[in-house]
Amino acid sequence: MFRSGRFVAGHIDPTTDAQRQPNGTDLTLDAVFQQVEPGRITRDGKTIGEREELEPDADGERDVYRLPPGGYVVRYCETVSIPEGHIGFIYPRSSLMRNSCMLNTAVWDAGYEGKGEGLLEVHHHVELEAGARIAQIVLAEAGHEGTYDGSYQGENL
Repeated sequence: MFRSGRFVAGHIDPTTDAQRQPNGTDLTLDAVFQQVEPGRITRDGKTIGEREELEPDADGERDVYRLPPGGYVVRYCETVSIPEGHIGFIYPRSSLMRNSCMLNTAVWDAGYEGKGEGLLEVHHHVELEAGARIAQIVLAEAGHEGTYDGSYQGENL
């Protein structure tokens, strides 16, 4: 069973009332990265390829990322804490899809805490303002054995 947006918001910090949705909580854009070196995933481990943080353009008093088509890693502003007995899923906000963009993420296990990241696929030029709502996290009740204790625990904190 999926939890209410109010429940989800209780595990996201910080949030505003505008971020709380009926069935989840919106996550906002903190930073955009472009991978510049190859990564490697083996049977024994992984190496994340070198990334370059993109600088937003100043547009009046706002910072705006002007992104041509390509793949980018985005970091969310909020710290997410997945409670025991739950699993987290992140979906793109529909405005991203309506602007020819897609956001891909992985499963967020019980016990994970951090400022996570997602893969932003841009299929047509787009402008994204820093702090804009780009994703929605939902929590579902889930059985599990143990809690997350992997290499991304506490990421970006």
